[in-house]
Order: sequence, then C-alpha cells, then structure tokens
Amino acid sequence: MNQDVIKRRLSTEERQSEIVRVAVHLAAEKGIDSVTTQDMADAMNVTQGAVFKHFPTKDDIWFAVISWIRGRLMTVLEKAASEATDPINAIERMFYAHITFISKHPAIPRLLFTEMLHKKNSKLRDLIQEIISGYEGKVAGLLEAAKAQSLVASDLDSQSAAVLYIGMIQGLFMQVSIFGGKRSLLDEAKKTFPIYLYGIKKRKDAV
Repeated sequence: MNQDVIKRRLSTEERQSEIVRVAVHLAAEKGIDSVTTQDMADAMNVTQGAVFKHFPTKDDIWFAVISWIRGRLMTVLEKAASEATDPINAIERMFYAHITFISKHPAIPRLLFTEMLHKKNSKLRDLIQEIISGYEGKVAGLLEAAKAQSLVASDLDSQSAAVLYIGMIQGLFMQVSIFGGKRSLLDEAKKTFPIYLYGIKKRKDAV
C-alpha cells in the first residue's frame, strides 16, 4: 500500500526518467529486440497501462532513451574537452571519456547503431543521425583548430578523420562484444588511439 502511494506521487518527469533508465538496463541485459513494455512494467512493479500513460508507444520510449543518451554523452564529452590543453588533447580526452562511458553503459552503442531502430522509425533514425553528425562536427572542428596550431598535417581531411574517429569507437565496441570477456574495451582503446594520432599528426620531418 505504501509503495503504491509512493509510486502515485512520482511526477510525470520522474516516472518517464524511471522508464528510460529501466529500458536502458533491460536493453543491456536482454538485447533491444527482446525488450517489451511488459518487461519494463514488471521491472518497475507497475502495469503496462502505467507505462503507456507516460509514453503512448514503445517507439516513444526508445526516442526518449536516445534523447537521454545524447544528453548524458554530450555532457561527458563537453566536460572532457573543457579540461584539455589543446585541440588534440581535447580529442584524446573525449575519446577515452566516451570509451569509459560506454563501458559503464554497454547498451548505448547497441541502441545507437542497431538497424532495428533505424529501419523501424524515421524519427528515431533522424535523431541518431543528428547525434552522430553533431559529434563528427565537433571532432572535425577540433581538428581544424589543430591545423591552425600546426598540430596535425595541413592537408588532413578533418571530416573524414572525424568519421574514422567515430568508426573506431564503434569498431572497438563490436570487437570486444564479440570476444566477450577476453578483451577489455579500455585496453584495446589504449592500443588503438595512438595509431589514430600517428596518422593525423604533423610529421616533424615534413617539408
């Protein structure tokens, strides 16, 4: 009885946040394709009707989840970049901050890159494209700033290097997921990122 009273007192925003957190947790535990609204309701000890009261459809829940990811990830990246000493250091700090973030929330890359969400809902696809494009734009902007400071090769294609940066994170996560506990995401990242830096940095012996 007391628990029911507490649940009724939750604000709409609080309940929506709870549903989002549960959806992220279940996606990591069961896989996105397997998560149902009944699973979410059971995890919160409420009815499906209570879930749909706050989100009319399951797609609306996933849209809220992706929006939550954008907010949390961008906050992490902005904080990392703000502590940097130069543009290259900012990119490096962002890279490891992102790796740490997805290590704590393994469902996030699956949510961003799953075909199920992309093909099923154009609104979700557009939001995910917006997140990735914005991220690429930030990295490309830092690379352009690095060019101005002669920290990277003057002929570097900043946009393509930004795409490679995102792809590197995605690829590392997929590889570690395939190998299960045999490989550490952070350990693999530490081996890979120096190669990326070597590829973009200005050569001391360049004419």
